[in-house]
Amino acid sequence: MQHVNSWRDVAAATGAADRAAAEEGVRSAYRLAGLAEPERIVWAESPRAAVEAVEKLTDAGRSVREEVRTRPWAEERRRMYDELGPAGWSALWSATGAQLWETTAALAERIRFGVVADLAPRPTEEGAVRLVLLDAVLGQHDAAWLAAFDGRGDRLTGLAEVARNAGWWWPYERAVVISERPEVLHRDEAGRLDHGEGPALAYRDGFALYAWRGMPVPAAFLAELASLTPQRIREEENAELRRVMLEYYGYDRYLTESGAEPVHRDETGILWRIALDGDEDVVMVEVVNSTPEPDGTHRTYWLRVPPGTRTAKDGVAWTFGLEGAAYAPVRQT
Repeated sequence: MQHVNSWRDVAAATGAADRAAAEEGVRSAYRLAGLAEPERIVWAESPRAAVEAVEKLTDAGRSVREEVRTRPWAEERRRMYDELGPAGWSALWSATGAQLWETTAALAERIRFGVVADLAPRPTEEGAVRLVLLDAVLGQHDAAWLAAFDGRGDRLTGLAEVARNAGWWWPYERAVVISERPEVLHRDEAGRLDHGEGPALAYRDGFALYAWRGMPVPAAFLAELASLTPQRIREEENAELRRVMLEYYGYDRYLTESGAEPVHRDETGILWRIALDGDEDVVMVEVVNSTPEPDGTHRTYWLRVPPGTRTAKDGVAWTFGLEGAAYAPVRQT
């Protein structure tokens, strides 16, 4: 597990690359693939800048990603599969790469999306950018599968050395382009990009991604969150952005300040409903903790429940995985 955690740190690493170590890793990867070392190595400040640098390369030759990354990985996987058997390989992957795969793969996809959005403002231009991105080796964001092979042979040591010390890179016959790592990375507890006060991911040259709990949002949208009002939330036409606004503002605060009326109340609590144009209703149950706080007050909680909920009791029961008729707490807390 220790080496899995070290690769988790690699995937999340920020700050300047160790260029000397990364370049030596590149040369090692070429040698291990049976290729001549590249004649020149070009550094870029971000994956976006790297794509632009690749597009300007002259006399670089063809992409050698197949030889440097794809083939060695496939051969090592086959070797380990044959050595461990299906169950052994599955157990190894579950204990190593699978622990990192979901978050790193999602992050890499968001970076690709951001590069395409920045460099291809017209749909007709997207194809050329995507083709360049297909040539990329993901460096630190290949941490998941590198974790599975860590300590099990020397075939991938060059790739691992680049990953530990740099971001994405593009291998060609006579030239390599390497991207710096991000300067800023903010994620929530689920590993999704998430930051309410600036970019969730940012590189030194200004390439940045903005997100709230994994959902991409415009940069200007985040700047507006601090001054939200119920009216502004109601006026937002984009249902996904309006949902972000409500989460940031607080459903309970929105209910209070928008003058909402309860739709049902019983011994378990109060049911509230917020009707939203173009989106499903937001339905909340307001419940009061029967156990007093140290100062003698009773804390109020707001529980979001399915839009079809009709009574407060049904809503509270749903949070326990029960039907309303089956919910009969001895003591509600």
